[in-house]
Amino acid sequence: MALTGSSTGECKTTPPGEDEGSTDQMSPCVPGQSKTSTARALTQEELDRLGSERTLVSDFKQMKLEKEAQKNWDLFYKRNTTNFFKDRHWTTREFEELKACREFESQKLVLLEAGCGVGNCIFPLLEDDLNIFVYACDFSPRAVEFVKKNPLYCPERCCAFQCDLTKDDLRENVPEGSVDVVTLIFVLSAIHPDKMNVALKNITRVLKPGGVILFRDYGLYDHAMLRFKVGSKLGENFYVRQDGTRSYFFSKEYLCELFEETGFQPVVNDYVLRETVNKKEGLCVPRVFLQSKFIRKCQSQSP
Repeated sequence: MALTGSSTGECKTTPPGEDEGSTDQMSPCVPGQSKTSTARALTQEELDRLGSERTLVSDFKQMKLEKEAQKNWDLFYKRNTTNFFKDRHWTTREFEELKACREFESQKLVLLEAGCGVGNCIFPLLEDDLNIFVYACDFSPRAVEFVKKNPLYCPERCCAFQCDLTKDDLRENVPEGSVDVVTLIFVLSAIHPDKMNVALKNITRVLKPGGVILFRDYGLYDHAMLRFKVGSKLGENFYVRQDGTRSYFFSKEYLCELFEETGFQPVVNDYVLRETVNKKEGLCVPRVFLQSKFIRKCQSQSP
């Protein structure tokens, strides 16, 4: 997956998904990427940096960030409109299940894009695959409006709606047990760890038994994790950016446990290692993502 990225300076207004789509001039140092089952080894300097950050953001501020999470994402899309992320044309290449899960080529596939942003994933999919119907939801009402205003948006092939995955029942917009595939790309990391399980249970209700969740998000010890300044730490592997948006960095063990508790069986769960270069600053930095595939167990009942 030819991911690009954003500035390697302080973590400012760079939300989940920054890595494969900001407007900064980042490109791979070397072609390709590698996948591994073990976390990236840290240098002594990096270990010292992480070990020195023990003070957490105050409970009062953490409650405020949780309360204002939607507002902060709406402000992000107000500032950046549709210009921050690049279209994700790599999705069908990385996630072959979008085609392989069909019994026959012309079979209609029903997909839920949880956390659709402004449509950088769904519109390339709709263009590439005529036999697909997409439900698309996002936390930000402004992002959903951008999706609906896109010239490629067609109600016959796509249904976009605002949704807080931790509060709003997806079944109000998506029939129960109707979805074949869910894409969860740079979304779960923006949710408080205490509520990730709730979000997954919500998704499970609309996913068919045997249905698939395709996951990609920040991995443990990604460069962005190591760049947060003192005063940004909310909890273990959980940080806040200067614009109030938050990001969690996943270990494969934590992610696997989270999905298994919600009735999923892991099929693929690997770290993706890649180096990117900031041409403006002449820096080459390590990026770490977690790319996974989970299948909803057939015997699991709707939570």
